[in-house]
Amino acid sequence: MKNKNIKKEKNSAVLQVKDLKTYYPIMGGILKRRIGDVKAVDGVSFELHKNETVSLVGESGCGKTTIATSLLNLVPMTEGNVYFNGRLILQVKRKREILEEIFNPFSFSKVIDLGFFFLTKKFKKVFETLEPGIFDLYPMVKFLIASFLPKNASKRIIRILNRLARIYIDYNVSFSTRLRKKIQMVFQDPDASLNPRWKVVDIIGEPLRLLKGMKGKRRIRRNVLELLNVVSMKREHLDRYPHEFSGGQKQRIVIARALACDPEIIILDEPTSALDVSVQAQILNLLIDLQKKFNLAYLFITHDLSVVHHIADKVKVMYLGKFVEEGTVEDIFNNPSHPYTKALLSARPRFDPTLKRERVILEGDVPSPVNPPSGCPFHTRCYEKDKHVGCGVDEPRKIKIEGDSGEHYIFCLPFKDDVNQEWRFIPKDSEN
Repeated sequence: MKNKNIKKEKNSAVLQVKDLKTYYPIMGGILKRRIGDVKAVDGVSFELHKNETVSLVGESGCGKTTIATSLLNLVPMTEGNVYFNGRLILQVKRKREILEEIFNPFSFSKVIDLGFFFLTKKFKKVFETLEPGIFDLYPMVKFLIASFLPKNASKRIIRILNRLARIYIDYNVSFSTRLRKKIQMVFQDPDASLNPRWKVVDIIGEPLRLLKGMKGKRRIRRNVLELLNVVSMKREHLDRYPHEFSGGQKQRIVIARALACDPEIIILDEPTSALDVSVQAQILNLLIDLQKKFNLAYLFITHDLSVVHHIADKVKVMYLGKFVEEGTVEDIFNNPSHPYTKALLSARPRFDPTLKRERVILEGDVPSPVNPPSGCPFHTRCYEKDKHVGCGVDEPRKIKIEGDSGEHYIFCLPFKDDVNQEWRFIPKDSEN
């Protein structure tokens, strides 16, 4: 576990996420209409400060990676606000309403149905950057059959679409170019992240050209060499291909590429899970050194609790797309307070087999995110639900655990006897 104190000033968070929701549409029926949603992330909020590591933990499928990809706009958010250095950079709800209005079938003549395929062929320049999710409500867009209209009429239609869709296009392009200079991501599998036909100098040099506008082969090669030295690699590695490296070396190359555009935040999606234990320790120590050197903020995604204990400052425990507990590493590991967190920690391997501990075994399976249970999402498997009020009816509230770091919270419901005075409800307006 890192030994450092992070000084936080008011509104000093480099990244603030408020009420993030990301749903994947389910299409069905003859016309492939939207019949439901996979609620991968369902209303989470958190902050990330400079020189701080926030870790997201939970079972596979709980929504950890979806949070990361949503922040980078790799997967479109359904709803939520994202602030970078105090500035609102992403506000999805209003923009999505505007986009849906563009393709509302009552906005244009309903003479004939025109499929999305034909629209994209006719108006490729307008539609090429639009996300497919905006067509979920109306898979067969009601529109004038543009392919048979006169040239001038087609131009008018393009102008109408362009004027409305430009709201999204401008936002999407500016978001991708501006924000990705400051937020980078390291994925789980380095083999899938590296182009096998490119040399290392080209792989790391690509963000220097595209995001920093750097020109000149010699200049790019010099900067790539500096980045390789930062991750403890040598000059002779410049002109090699990815297949010539070990798994740990490949991950170092990916980290060097992430550092190329001087980011403030790096999202790490299980960066050590595909590596040997000895190599894992080297990569983790490298990440800690880089964080101190460049004052980076990490959003660390993993299911390995021993790794969390080593690298994280704060921990967010997820279950079925929601946070169930959050706090510092000491809070979570020394005083787990949510039933799911207790079960998660009880499954952690111990080095001493003679050490006695209470094993919490959960019954049943994780509910489907397509049709999550009402009330608390964990109540169908909770072994303490008889002690609480309204678990299957009421939404969990944010409750502060007194006596710890002051930043320890669980998302739960009150005890029936309500005698535990250490639990305090957080007002709904101040939860975010």
